[in-house]
Amino acid sequence: MKTKQATSKTATSLTKSSSRSNHAAPTVGVIGLGIMGSAMSTNLSQSGWHVLGYDTQAATRKRMSKHISEVSSSVAEMVGPAKLFIASLPSTAALMQVSQQMAEAAQKLKIKAGTVVLAETSTLPVADKLQASTLLAQAGIEMIDAPLSGTGAQAKHKDLTVYASGPQKAVKSMAKVFTGCARDYRNVGEFGNGMKMKMVANLLVAIHNVSTAEAILFGEKLGLDPKQVVDVVGGGAGGSRMFQVRGPMMVQRNWHQATMKNEIWQKDMTIIHKALVDLCVPAPLFSACLPIYHAAMAQGHALDDTASVYAVLERLAGGA
Repeated sequence: MKTKQATSKTATSLTKSSSRSNHAAPTVGVIGLGIMGSAMSTNLSQSGWHVLGYDTQAATRKRMSKHISEVSSSVAEMVGPAKLFIASLPSTAALMQVSQQMAEAAQKLKIKAGTVVLAETSTLPVADKLQASTLLAQAGIEMIDAPLSGTGAQAKHKDLTVYASGPQKAVKSMAKVFTGCARDYRNVGEFGNGMKMKMVANLLVAIHNVSTAEAILFGEKLGLDPKQVVDVVGGGAGGSRMFQVRGPMMVQRNWHQATMKNEIWQKDMTIIHKALVDLCVPAPLFSACLPIYHAAMAQGHALDDTASVYAVLERLAGGA
């Protein structure tokens, strides 16, 4: 989802998909239909939810109209028809824009405080999420910080964990939404704990992704079949979730089918690195990963999946 504002000048910008429209079903709004948002909204639709989807991109809205109940080019129009929302956004600017539009719509409708809840699933600084939460609270909308653990490929198969944090009543109200698009959700306490937990998880993801590439390349140089390395090692003591998820991508060299683009991952890495520096936490393994991801960007893999770190190590080893 881009940060450019999209508004509707027609009477209504909701486009219905008659094959999936079921107003007897509970309604949820999904804001941002990118890699994660499209997967979550599709799974929610298949779980029996009446899904209203929003994205700034017309092409994305058209594509998703085949998978969810209704699509819109206006966030404001969704406030009212939906009380529960999930946001999956690329930047703080996008979050603040969406929050402003939702707040204005809620004030016009004079909604009762606490009846509309937004679960913000993006990986963004806690301070920025707090700012958005304050803006929404002034209009009676409760926001919870609920980042996701899992890749885009995992999202398609509902193999996500939600780290939900914030007002307990609001978290509870989103429980059925989370179970409709994720394998599990954890209530991790006060607002912001979700992002803190996500930073811990992503520190490990960053390390395990590079260690996966390193191990597969080592096996190949030893004369082993890379596919067999993934099959045999993945389920053993040396395996990891990233080894299982991204190992096959590295072997098949299909990192052009991104489930997490390097250019987006740079944002996540920057957030983690800043927190480590601010807290004076030594992180030698994470620090060793940074140049590998920077090299992936420099070598033209910005839009590729982070599995492309394999190509970086392969090049360092004198390979392709």
